[in-house]
Amino acid sequence: MPWQGLRVCVVGARVVGISAAEVLLGLGAHVVLCDRYDDEQTTQRATRVAELGAVLRLGDDKTLPEDCELLVVVPGIPPTAPIVAAAREAGIPIWGDAELAWRLRKPLPDGGYAPWVGLTGTNGKTTAVRMLASMLEAAGRRAVACGNVGFPLVDAVVAAEPYEVLAIEFSSFQLYWSESLSLQAAAVLNIAPDHLDWHGTMEDYVAAKARIYERCQVACVYNAADPITERMVEEADVVEGCRAIGFTLGAPGLSMFGVVDGILADRAFIEDRRTSAAELGTIFDVEPHAPHNIANGLAAAALARAHGVPVEAVRDGLRNFRPDPHRIEFIAVLDGADYVDDSKATNTHAAAASLAAYEHIVWIAGGLAKGAEFDTLVEKAAKRLRGVVLLGQDRALIAEALRAKAPDVPIADIGGADTGLDAQTAIEAALDAAAGFAQQGDTVLLAPACASMDLFVSYNQRGEIFAERVRARKAAQAG
Repeated sequence: MPWQGLRVCVVGARVVGISAAEVLLGLGAHVVLCDRYDDEQTTQRATRVAELGAVLRLGDDKTLPEDCELLVVVPGIPPTAPIVAAAREAGIPIWGDAELAWRLRKPLPDGGYAPWVGLTGTNGKTTAVRMLASMLEAAGRRAVACGNVGFPLVDAVVAAEPYEVLAIEFSSFQLYWSESLSLQAAAVLNIAPDHLDWHGTMEDYVAAKARIYERCQVACVYNAADPITERMVEEADVVEGCRAIGFTLGAPGLSMFGVVDGILADRAFIEDRRTSAAELGTIFDVEPHAPHNIANGLAAAALARAHGVPVEAVRDGLRNFRPDPHRIEFIAVLDGADYVDDSKATNTHAAAASLAAYEHIVWIAGGLAKGAEFDTLVEKAAKRLRGVVLLGQDRALIAEALRAKAPDVPIADIGGADTGLDAQTAIEAALDAAAGFAQQGDTVLLAPACASMDLFVSYNQRGEIFAERVRARKAAQAG
């Protein structure tokens, strides 16, 4: 791409947009950085790129600059945005940050490019990609977890000291705006309704996720328990010789990864896979070893093995890995009940996996539903529920599902922003109500099945307040 003098409009003055603008300016492009907000925080973030020569257009992310030759959109800018429509009408290329990063790759000293090994899915992406990076590092590779996990992909590809391999988490938004990626190995962990307000339909959401398999070179990894992911592989246009590799929590079939008597097994990347399997470790090497997290570990192992990581490094990578906070994180025992923070369960699919991990549960749920329905989730979890504590904007939707599918389960509705609650008060009230339901041996589980931004800044803040207040109560008991 002839970057020198190219006139680029970058939409979104957040981490990814700032990163893209800085790199493009460094290559000699003329950059207009626009954002819908024109407040103090946005101005502070954009100051650096303005000093480097970017033209700032804050408060307007709808109007396409007249001389624009390339539009770069950050994840979250929908295909219905007016500036996107204008670019399409003008025949201007539209790239997301993943596509831009692919075009910005630098050759390694040997002349090739660092392989991209990536994954997507509705849930488990961040955990699985960090497991993958841990395995790659255990094998001695200079690797990094990047993309939707927090470290911008654009920064990863232009790093001063090149990475030998990138472990990439892709969101459906990033994949929607990509067109030429060709990963060495790719996985879709699972598929469930999510972000339908952005994609419009479930079919469009699935189509965006499926783009990760296009032009895949070595292995397309799918979830044998999720037929949609296998169908994605079947329909993908891949490089000749690319293999379909499944993972399962049961015994693995040919060219699959699975579990045999607690042992993680590889029947895909060994010579005699028809009659034997390679031992990768045990389920107890996966922390926490809840079923859905074991599945994350198997998917990560399949990607690592596709890259050529030896068995020992897969095992060591799993043992070295520690999950991020707010993902089925045990906090404390209060009055005989375990308190667990899974604030990252921001949709029904994630909450279902969390609920399935415990026998008797006091469930704290609610927030922004993002168009989800809760009948199926409640019906499957009904027998495990001791009581349910509801908070947040769309709590009534969960209450309706409970009345329809679990009418005998008691509900405590503590309210939301609409009833005057703030973040701290909401968590305190939720804990008070949960304590009233909980019995010896129960698990009080924060797995909201909803986004957090009605009451909280993020799911991180929601989980942090929950954990801090639980620990404060524990300290008060001890003191």
